[in-house]
Amino acid sequence: MAEEQKPLTVEDPVQQTESSVEEQIEEVVGEEIIEEVEESKEEVLQKQLDETEDRYLRLRADFENFRRRTNLDREAQEKYRAQRLVMELLPVLDNFERALQVTPEHEETKSVLQGVEMVYKTLVAALKNEGVEPIETVGSPFDPTVHQAVMTENDENAEPNSILAELQKGYKLKDRVIRPSMVKVNQ
Repeated sequence: MAEEQKPLTVEDPVQQTESSVEEQIEEVVGEEIIEEVEESKEEVLQKQLDETEDRYLRLRADFENFRRRTNLDREAQEKYRAQRLVMELLPVLDNFERALQVTPEHEETKSVLQGVEMVYKTLVAALKNEGVEPIETVGSPFDPTVHQAVMTENDENAEPNSILAELQKGYKLKDRVIRPSMVKVNQ
């Protein structure tokens, strides 16, 4: 048996050059694709990092705003903590003032009126310690933020738009109007 011999082939140098060029092109293209993939990965990661950082900064700003708001709310709550009680005591104060306007006829009435006046002064002092102050009215110019005009009158002796009479006292708690003054205003 004769061994079969493989035919010897001589590769065509042009074909050999083409295949090596194709391999080189594949290598270069592959490297470029790998570089592009790596660059796109870097871009994606940078984009994700930027988005995460932006979210973090926004959350931090939201938290700072929340903290500032809660501090302001707490300060306001502390500052105006007595408002509900003061609102309930204002009619009592009005009744004391009406009682003090009565002219006593008997000696017994005078002593009762003195006791009422003492209680009234104590109540006014306690309210003043909490920051409650009456709103100035008669003779001052009308201010719609602190006065409520319920009547108008034409008085030539008074300044225009000035308050002629106070019908119900108004009060402020610190810098907040808790009850506006009811007044009669000159036209």
